[in-house]
Amino acid sequence: MAKVRVKVPASTANLGPGFDALGMALNLYAYIDMAIADKTTIQLIGDQMNGIPTDKSNLIYTVAQMVFDQAGVSHPELYIAMYSDIPLTRGLGSSASAIVGALAGANALIGNKLTQDELFQIASRLEKHPDNVGASLFGGIVVAFWDGLRAEAIRLEPDQNLEVLVAIPDFQLSTEKARSVMPKEVAMKDAVFNLSHSSLLVAALATGNLGMIRHAMKDALHQPYRAPLIPGMATILAQADQHGALGVALSGAGPTMLALVDARSDRKEELEAFLKETLRREGVSAQTLWLKPSGEGVTAKALGEEDADLAGWLDQVSEVLIAEESAKGV
Repeated sequence: MAKVRVKVPASTANLGPGFDALGMALNLYAYIDMAIADKTTIQLIGDQMNGIPTDKSNLIYTVAQMVFDQAGVSHPELYIAMYSDIPLTRGLGSSASAIVGALAGANALIGNKLTQDELFQIASRLEKHPDNVGASLFGGIVVAFWDGLRAEAIRLEPDQNLEVLVAIPDFQLSTEKARSVMPKEVAMKDAVFNLSHSSLLVAALATGNLGMIRHAMKDALHQPYRAPLIPGMATILAQADQHGALGVALSGAGPTMLALVDARSDRKEELEAFLKETLRREGVSAQTLWLKPSGEGVTAKALGEEDADLAGWLDQVSEVLIAEESAKGV
């Protein structure tokens, strides 16, 4: 393909007890245009991309080169443009989406010489855990492991009534900092607690037993240690199910808080208000978003000369959305 456009979903990891093992794709997306070029040009669209390098140290460029190296081809110069609705360092898989998007884009450019499994192995090695990258690559809910040598995953189809509410605080929290507060060893009772709860959660998600999620979505391995980093988190974990949540967890390394909700619930406004008010009382402003699990993982499509560049395409999409909203208001 001469030029491709990649669409890759955000993801949430852990879902409480499934530390580094459970991930779910969300319908919040990053977009990447990629083409083989005479000279490398990297265009980052949107204010939140400020500070990301635009030279060959850029993550998307370096990951694309890994694909070319493994496929035995050489394309040292690339055109790359990226736009993302996924907030950076908030626990919604922004780095995983960039990695997966780069892998899929580069692979599409060379005729998909690498299999999905090969892309999954590269992504898992880079992230050091397979939950976010697996979700963004395959879509849906992913149950996975990475043992340092190989990753394996099974994909589950999300229940059609599963909805997701996220509260995204206005501060960033790096994965490194979130991992640094965790103990090197845990008590046997905590290990057993998480094994049983994560197993029950997978069974509940696989069978559509949404009522069991509130019992299963509890954790003893990482959330108790990370709670002091996020004001209001302990209260949300303890009380969200009393305000209509099926279950609640820290999304990935945080600071985003995530609640699973039955789409048929009549308590959505109550739950959203509870999350925002709990954080506000702690002096934290937060954006809330209602999302759905994304059943589709990363996609890459060929672009022709008649297709608008990413910035122009985004303008077109924005105009359509504005027109649709205006029509609704008439």
